[in-house]
Amino acid sequence: MALEIGKDWLFSSGFAQFCARMECFLHLDPAPQGSDCMKREELDAILNGMLNSADDRASDFVFVVGKPPQIEQDGQLNALEMDGADSVLQPAHIQQMADLLMQDNDRLRDDLATNGSCDGSYALETRARFRVNVYKQNGQQAIVMRRLESKVPSLAELKLPPIFYEMIKEKTGIVFLTGGTGTGKTTTLAAMLNELNQTQKIHIVTLEDPIEFLHAQNVATFSQRELGKDFPNFAVGLRAALRQAPKVILVGEIRDRESMEIALTASETGHLVFSTLHTINAGQTVHRILGMFAKEEEKQVRERLAETLRYVVSQRLVSKIGGGRLLVTEIMGSSLRTRETLIYGEGENRTFLEIIEAGDINGWHSFDQSLIKAYEADAITEETAIIYATHKTKMRRDIDMSKKLRSSRLEESSGLQMESSGPQIESHKPTTVTKG
Repeated sequence: MALEIGKDWLFSSGFAQFCARMECFLHLDPAPQGSDCMKREELDAILNGMLNSADDRASDFVFVVGKPPQIEQDGQLNALEMDGADSVLQPAHIQQMADLLMQDNDRLRDDLATNGSCDGSYALETRARFRVNVYKQNGQQAIVMRRLESKVPSLAELKLPPIFYEMIKEKTGIVFLTGGTGTGKTTTLAAMLNELNQTQKIHIVTLEDPIEFLHAQNVATFSQRELGKDFPNFAVGLRAALRQAPKVILVGEIRDRESMEIALTASETGHLVFSTLHTINAGQTVHRILGMFAKEEEKQVRERLAETLRYVVSQRLVSKIGGGRLLVTEIMGSSLRTRETLIYGEGENRTFLEIIEAGDINGWHSFDQSLIKAYEADAITEETAIIYATHKTKMRRDIDMSKKLRSSRLEESSGLQMESSGPQIESHKPTTVTKG
């Protein structure tokens, strides 16, 4: 018996019928096989229905037992409104979706069984691609599908600061993009590689989990490799990349000491390495890297970082006035003071934050500097600036100062306007003498 799914079935009793069919599958066979398994067209119908109900701000689709399918927009989850009491997902629904998403990939199934989660990808024909995470929660499976943009963005489209154009001019060293999950690190990296693809005749090797943006073969030559499909782990993929004649290497994420060691070696041997870390600022990034190595190795690692670290870019997304989210960044580059602090560590009058805020002439800036600039441009509210500020008391003082300056400018402008619109003194006209 085939399941008939209409174009707007998510907003009718179609979803309840779908739930009933899944339950039927569960009763017929605890481990559904063959024709009773969820079919790809059924999953595609779910995803198409969710895409139809969402706008361009949809970032994630969430499937958790006991809730209807949910869409994340601007950092908030919104459940699909559907008819019927059976509109919430049951374990059988998640199980069958997960089976279809993992297909016959033994690595994904082993990761789920061993680690409690696995990462993969899924393509909805030519309409959309997703990064998929299947995980266990409370003994049951759940799924999050991140919507991937089909078009590779440019630095200009993302309105990134001019310093990003300087970053991609580096020939050696390592650049870290850091931030929490969903802060746009992969998108920023894709824009940077896209710029290289338009301007430099080089070989770029990417190691990703999974591949998110598909780069065209343009001026540069791309070799995009996916974890599980093309290499077994990042350390092995990185070691192999050194023999593939790249000028630029992208490592989707450095997760362990071995991968960090090879990445540092690559940056020391004539390669430019881009990678991500789940850290929130430059100081925490350095501490995370040092924490991957033994205590007796710290001095050597600090010296290597001082020689190879080019930039640390940290990202956050904050609520924007009028809806949507705004990217705010912290950027630290390499200088004599940066290298000194990397070697000897932070101390009195020598912190990464102080170095960053003093480096505005180089295009560096802290999160708080980015926030106050966004506030003054009326892009974010006072409340948002304070919530996301690193130093909230100082941010309040900066906002008060900004208000006073704005008020002063308004008063000056108003005074000039009043003066210019005041009574006009009539000029004397020359007297015309008529000769008789």
